[in-house]
Amino acid sequence: MIEPPAALYTGSQSDFRLGKGPDDRYRRKWKRIKEADNKYLRVVLLEDGVTVHNAFFDRRFME
Repeated sequence: MIEPPAALYTGSQSDFRLGKGPDDRYRRKWKRIKEADNKYLRVVLLEDGVTVHNAFFDRRFME
């Protein structure tokens, strides 16, 4: 099992950038993870904003 970077457990929810697509069923959040060569982690949440649907490093994210 791969351990997630410690940066996921530190900081607040406001550290994540929030985005919504045309489909409001999901909320998308991004955060730069220094321990992973500054890649952006994309976390897709369900409507409740708490339940994680998917999480992955987003190669196409641009600031």
